[in-house]
Amino acid sequence: MRNISLPTIIDVEASGFGAASYPIEIGIVRYDGAKWCKLLRPYASWVHWDKSAESLHGISQQMLESRGEEPYTVCMELNNFLGNTIAYSDGWVVDNPWLIKLYAAAQVEMSFTCRALEYILTEAQMDKWHEVKDRLSANVDVKRHRASSDAMIIQQTYAKTLELTKT
Repeated sequence: MRNISLPTIIDVEASGFGAASYPIEIGIVRYDGAKWCKLLRPYASWVHWDKSAESLHGISQQMLESRGEEPYTVCMELNNFLGNTIAYSDGWVVDNPWLIKLYAAAQVEMSFTCRALEYILTEAQMDKWHEVKDRLSANVDVKRHRASSDAMIIQQTYAKTLELTKT
């Protein structure tokens, strides 16, 4: 693979699928390959829990209580890790509102910007995206639907589709 510039990818796992849900895990693979992932201990006012979401990502409420970190601390660490950069999400329509909910509740200003991955994908990349992502996912021994492994697969899919579509 040629030396290409990779985007920073962010992925968020949540307590459910609707507007009442909240972020429970954030994973990032930065442009330079550095990785960051944290579980979040929910605020007392965050009560929505969907068992089907739990079965998808495998994160229990008990896991969040015992291993989750305080949202304020997570926001500060995330700002430090990303600085004033852009992080791209393949699920921006849900990931960005969850990030906004987190930062608003923690009363911290987000130092980075979250944008939809589609902003930087070419049409040719989009045409190959699902095929390439499925193939990479099948060949990588990581737990799916966990934020850090999903971010890694997304970044690798970006790189491979870019390589395949360069002329």
